[in-house]
Amino acid sequence: MNLIKKTFIAATVIITLNLTGCGYNTLQVKDEAVTAAWSEVENQYQRRADLVPNLVNVVKGYAAHEESVLTEVTQARANVAGLKVDKEVLQDPALFQKYQEAQAQLTSSLSRLIAVSENYPDLKANEQFQALQVQLEGTENRIAVARNRYITTVQDFNSYARQFPQVMTAKVIGMQTKPNFSADAGASKAPTVSFE
Repeated sequence: MNLIKKTFIAATVIITLNLTGCGYNTLQVKDEAVTAAWSEVENQYQRRADLVPNLVNVVKGYAAHEESVLTEVTQARANVAGLKVDKEVLQDPALFQKYQEAQAQLTSSLSRLIAVSENYPDLKANEQFQALQVQLEGTENRIAVARNRYITTVQDFNSYARQFPQVMTAKVIGMQTKPNFSADAGASKAPTVSFE
């Protein structure tokens, strides 16, 4: 074999070995896992948003003078629905934060709506309201599970993408670390309990 052919074969082997260790394929797999986990979070949030109009309508019949709470819930749902949510959310930490804040606002307003129902025994006894409340509780649990899976998947991706040599590959192909959920505002402050 001539020297050029041996050099070409050696260079091909070295390049192939270097590329197999660059992490490109694994980065792609982990990126898709993050996207899938995010889709599940969106799916559960959509399920909750779909329950809101029915819940508001049932409460309206019993608690007509609680208009401010009903308006707040409706507005919070509209804020969530008005956000453009696609894969770009995972690339933009500010957009991700805005989405998270809108969801936290909806969670808070739904909590107030459920608290209002405590003042209306007939509403609490209404079968439709009870069924919607059970569905909402189940959805909140599903959201928590989906968020946990997303957090774990993002941690796996970000840890892998920050290691050498994958960090070099990620930079070359323009892949960035993914934003993750943080605690909702006020979560770090313990509630005050008073028995007066």
